[in-house]
Amino acid sequence: MIHTHITSWVLLIILLVAAVALYKGGNGKAGKIVHMILRLDYLLVLFTGIMLLWNYLSNPSMPILAEAITKGLAGLWVIAAAEMIMGKTKKDKPARGPWIQLAIAVLLALILGFGRLPLGISP
Repeated sequence: MIHTHITSWVLLIILLVAAVALYKGGNGKAGKIVHMILRLDYLLVLFTGIMLLWNYLSNPSMPILAEAITKGLAGLWVIAAAEMIMGKTKKDKPARGPWIQLAIAVLLALILGFGRLPLGISP
């Protein structure tokens, strides 16, 4: 489940950049198609993230429950910031604030997911 989650959020970032590039390039129809695929990917990210969070909640030996919940909230923040970016870009408005939010949320999720939580890469 971990590899599926990582693959889905890497795909989320790739699709986000592609959709923004298409909208900025004036190709609204292709941008809308990629945007819809991005929204489907949100569902995959949410499903796999909820399953991983459930692993933490159902296992009483996991000592870092608050950090797991915080990581889940950071993941939701990533999705919300990505959707704000898409909305602003689609309307051709500046999206500097949502990009900053996305960077902070991704950084927080990566630090918690890979650095602190037991299912990450550090022991």
